[in-house]
Amino acid sequence: MAKLENKFKKKEIIKIGILGGTFDPAHKGHLMISKYAKKKFLLKKIIWAITKKNPFKNKSSLSLNKRIKFSKKIIGSNNFIKIKFYEDKIKSNKTIDLINYIKKNKSIEIYFIMGADNLINFHKWYKWKIISKKCHILVFDRNGYKNKSLKSITYKRFNRNNLSFINFKKINISSSQLRKI
Repeated sequence: MAKLENKFKKKEIIKIGILGGTFDPAHKGHLMISKYAKKKFLLKKIIWAITKKNPFKNKSSLSLNKRIKFSKKIIGSNNFIKIKFYEDKIKSNKTIDLINYIKKNKSIEIYFIMGADNLINFHKWYKWKIISKKCHILVFDRNGYKNKSLKSITYKRFNRNNLSFINFKKINISSSQLRKI
């Protein structure tokens, strides 16, 4: 009888956040949006998916290993955040390939986290329309990007059920600003 009951149990959905990027360097803004997303959307964990190179940016100033080590230092005791490098495993740096890889586990629901600056050019990402069909997109407001991102091709075309624009108590920090110091 127990076997029969287990067979009909509904699979628990596990909500996972993905914050992708070069993290060159990681900073407290990444940590703040991760904490906020976890709490607001009841995410079990958040993956900081570090890429070797962002196709829209110049070469990273720090090595991949240094960026991973520094990211681990930034997250401190926030063990709901996992620092991962998937590109060797999935043989790609494309977001859609990462999402497809993680979604092989049918019980996972993905919340893809990004800053408003990324939404502006999201329509240039590889298979951008499919990304929105496979996960929820959480867009965090950033200083100076709100108007442009809300007027973007992506924001106008996406279903609001799959895209949430989050007015967030912004901190005035970015990886590019930190690299200039």
